Amino acid sequence: MVNIKVLGPGCANCRKLEEVAREAVASLGVQAEINKVTDMNEIIAYDVLKTPGLVINGKLVSSGRIPTPATVAEWVRAAMS
Repeated sequence: MVNIKVLGPGCANCRKLEEVAREAVASLGVQAEINKVTDMNEIIAYDVLKTPGLVINGKLVSSGRIPTPATVAEWVRAAMS
């Protein structure tokens, strides 16, 4: 199971990133747990300077932008191998 965290205060970009992550996971047909993290102390612990941030299996893979579903799918694939 893949663990994905969307880091951010809950803004529109954060919600969009969650949608993109869900779309990527669905396209791969893998099981994933997707959590929203809004606690600023936890976000800062990942060294995110600009939200939204995306963490896959404990590794920060993106911050300050919204990647494409295909890009997120590649990151998920890499995290599973």
